[in-house]
Amino acid sequence: MSAHDGTPLTPREQVEYTALRATIRERGTARVCIFVGGLVGWGALATTTAAVAPAPVGSLLPLGVLAGVFEGVFALHTGVERVGRYLQVFYETQSGERRWEHAAMAFGRPAGASTLDPLFTAIFLVAALLNLVPALVLGPTSSELIFVGGAHALFAVRLAAARSAARKQRAIDLARFRELRDREGLAD
Repeated sequence: MSAHDGTPLTPREQVEYTALRATIRERGTARVCIFVGGLVGWGALATTTAAVAPAPVGSLLPLGVLAGVFEGVFALHTGVERVGRYLQVFYETQSGERRWEHAAMAFGRPAGASTLDPLFTAIFLVAALLNLVPALVLGPTSSELIFVGGAHALFAVRLAAARSAARKQRAIDLARFRELRDREGLAD
């Protein structure tokens, strides 16, 4: 491995590169574990709350947990993407060496390929809708329906906004890291 300008990495740079690649691996794994564990926890809490708290507002506690789990997944995804762009700008060369971050970004989404959702937004949206069902079954008043339904709608809006931001993040982070590199006089 060599630095962005083709020179061999210093021992400190090699340690940094190795640590950052490990960070990507570990955070990617943690993201999936938090998602699965959080969904299990949300499901248990939603079931318990529906059985114990016979009021439509009882669905807000599990919704809060669901939102917290999503924010954890989103933060890990954002961090992993940012580390990847840092490695792309500061460690990958144009000299023909293997360049994982460049290749991964250029690969994109080929026609006919399966689609992945690293934020699990569709599943979070379905969970939010399922979370709303017990509140609706209880026959909420219009005030309760507006309040509880509004909270769930806000979560759906947050999911859409995060998904939209995630689509743009790679290009934004790449441009920013290039700007930082160029400002420091480290351009290729």
